[in-house]
Amino acid sequence: MDKEIMRRLHKGREHYENQEYEKAEANLLKVAASEDGFADVMNMLGVINHDKGQVAYAQEYFEKALRINPRYTEAALNLAVTYNEQGRYAQAKQIYTHVTSFSADKRKEIEPFARGKLANMHADLGRAYAELQLIESAVEQFRHALELCPDFVDIRTRLGQILRDAGDLDGACAEFEKVKIERPTYLPARISLGVTYFALNDRELARKEWEAALEIDPEDKAAQMYLKMVNQLLAMEEAEAAGMRVEVETPTSEKRPGGDELSFTFNGERSEVMPVSTAEPDVSSEDAGSESPSEDNNDPRDPKSEP
Repeated sequence: MDKEIMRRLHKGREHYENQEYEKAEANLLKVAASEDGFADVMNMLGVINHDKGQVAYAQEYFEKALRINPRYTEAALNLAVTYNEQGRYAQAKQIYTHVTSFSADKRKEIEPFARGKLANMHADLGRAYAELQLIESAVEQFRHALELCPDFVDIRTRLGQILRDAGDLDGACAEFEKVKIERPTYLPARISLGVTYFALNDRELARKEWEAALEIDPEDKAAQMYLKMVNQLLAMEEAEAAGMRVEVETPTSEKRPGGDELSFTFNGERSEVMPVSTAEPDVSSEDAGSESPSEDNNDPRDPKSEP
């Protein structure tokens, strides 16, 4: 949209909210002449004309608003008022019936492609809030996305990760478990669930999730790393419980990229150990789950690729 038209749209809405109808009309007419897809612009012009006593013009604008958005309740009621004022009672009754017949479950009334697009928009906004550490707002946007498309497993997984990082570990587990039911082979949720169990100090459950992930994909690096870590930690605990002396040393001769490799010695038997890493698979619409809808006929509920 042209920047000048955007400016006029903003000013028109602002004047309308302030009931400065003359100023609002001057701007909104420019917008309507350039862009005919704004139902609210047509409704506002209808209200302005009705306020001036020009009922026939008001009726025309309200009808245009409803052609753009048949579910525009305010425009529908405004149109019914203009019909009544003109003695067109039967048509007014039809409008009332139209308004009261709207389904309470609006999610089902949205076309699937549009529903997927809206869900991804909510998720993108949620990610932006999360980057700014506005966690409550981020969670709210992700939940809006899932109300529209509850089967978008990448969005649910990202919600779980945000809840976990905010300290709601039980809430995070609940979201990851839902993904397991929806798509058991979706690795990011499995691995993230293991991380959450580990944060809850339940290493056995964590290990089971990472083992399950490796059964799905034996080459998954994150699952390999985490499983190795937890197995060695459990082995250390078993050794300590058995009264075996456990020593930790930092060898000077062996380095890994980015830092020292840790070595553990169990009664003289040496074992390599990777330091605990906080890295885990990032979830985005490019991985799987809610592929951003394009102009083709792809169903947005159908993930682009399997993990």
